[in-house]
Amino acid sequence: MNWADLPSPAALRSFAALAEAGTLSGAGRSLNVSHAAVGQQLRALERHLGVPLATRAGRGIELTPEGQILADAVRSGFARIADAVAVLTETESARPLQVSVTPAFAAFWLMPRLSDFHATHPGYELMINPSATIVALEPGGIDIAIRYGDGRWPGTEAEPLILTPRVIVASPRLVGKEPLDAAALLDAPWLQELGVNEVSDWLATKGLGGKRVKRVTELPGNLMMAALRAGDGIGGTTRLFVDDDIRNGDLVVLDERPAPEDGYYIVTRPGILRPALKSFARWLKRQVA
Repeated sequence: MNWADLPSPAALRSFAALAEAGTLSGAGRSLNVSHAAVGQQLRALERHLGVPLATRAGRGIELTPEGQILADAVRSGFARIADAVAVLTETESARPLQVSVTPAFAAFWLMPRLSDFHATHPGYELMINPSATIVALEPGGIDIAIRYGDGRWPGTEAEPLILTPRVIVASPRLVGKEPLDAAALLDAPWLQELGVNEVSDWLATKGLGGKRVKRVTELPGNLMMAALRAGDGIGGTTRLFVDDDIRNGDLVVLDERPAPEDGYYIVTRPGILRPALKSFARWLKRQVA
């Protein structure tokens, strides 16, 4: 790398503040400098790169496509620097480890095992954030996520924890035990975890993208599982949570989407991991092993 080709750190820091604040005055306040100084750094950065990075939009600024590319890169770079500084200075040692996880995974897999983590790691505090929404992993915020998918989330590092396909299931009391085609299920009640599009995604895979089911009830993942088992509707979940129900005949599989890479992944930001985060990730993998 030719360091001489890079813009000055001061210019990049000013641009990062401007991209976050959206105004010259807001960026100046965050850096404790005047808005004119931020403007000078912006113009110097544009001259250095030879492309416009921002345009005026009312009282604020709007990033150009080139500016957005640089803002994303600078934000990521400064976040990794902040992570390294926090680890090296141990400023984050007392902060609880924040974990993002779906409600169903928290209720049926993580919580029954969590007492073991506390017993083997008594010095660490955890904050569990149960939500199906994909939450950004940011310094000072969520440290680690357990996400379902194929492991491809830009800007993150993902390591497989448990590979398991998604299935569409229902109680035989609701749908019987004979196979049903997809169109026959449109008039049945459906259940869906809050924050996902399971029903519409499934209809699309069956060539029924223009159709709608008669009724969808959205619930947190753990409550949706209880409603599935009670026969209140058809729903999608991972096979991990319903294997026993399927074997016992309490739920029947209406459809399964096998995908070799689909499953739950340990997701972190790239860069140095603080000790609590490394310990928790190792503990998760031991639970599976």
